Amino acid sequence: EIVLLPLYPQYSATTTGSSLNEWGRHFSPKPAQPVHLVREFHDHALYIDALVERVNQGLESFRRSNGHAGRSPEDVHLLFSAHSIPVSVIERGDPYQMQIEATTKLVMERGRWPNPHRLCYQSRSGPGRWLQPFLPESLHDLAACSVERVLVVPISFVSDHVETLHEINIEGREMAENLG
Repeated sequence: EIVLLPLYPQYSATTTGSSLNEWGRHFSPKPAQPVHLVREFHDHALYIDALVERVNQGLESFRRSNGHAGRSPEDVHLLFSAHSIPVSVIERGDPYQMQIEATTKLVMERGRWPNPHRLCYQSRSGPGRWLQPFLPESLHDLAACSVERVLVVPISFVSDHVETLHEINIEGREMAENLG
């Protein structure tokens, strides 16, 4: 028995779809061998619970951080970040953006935090229009609104990878610090 579980919670032809195409090109299960596909799990309760747990851990770290002991984590702005894809893919009916928005909504509902929040995208590559707003612009907007504390919550991968770590943990952190 084979279970195909691409590690992209939200379905997109650019990610899950291309992974499944590669599977189909290289593997052909035996006729009687059952293959189960988990196409998406953007709204699965265990995935949402895992995100809520990570946000709670992040908010707790803000509560404990030096210099802010007297401040409540409710003033931390939650910035959900997802990998961007070309708008043309969405216009062809790809459910990715809708599922990203649904994940964000479900996490906020399950977490019951009073924190302000917004959604942005990162990892644009190549020409054309991509899903926006982008992470840098979102950080600039938050700084312009005098937001001092931001928790970035990546929601389109189940594990960190070099691209996301670099964009959020290095570039985004440096930009946020420079913006105050």
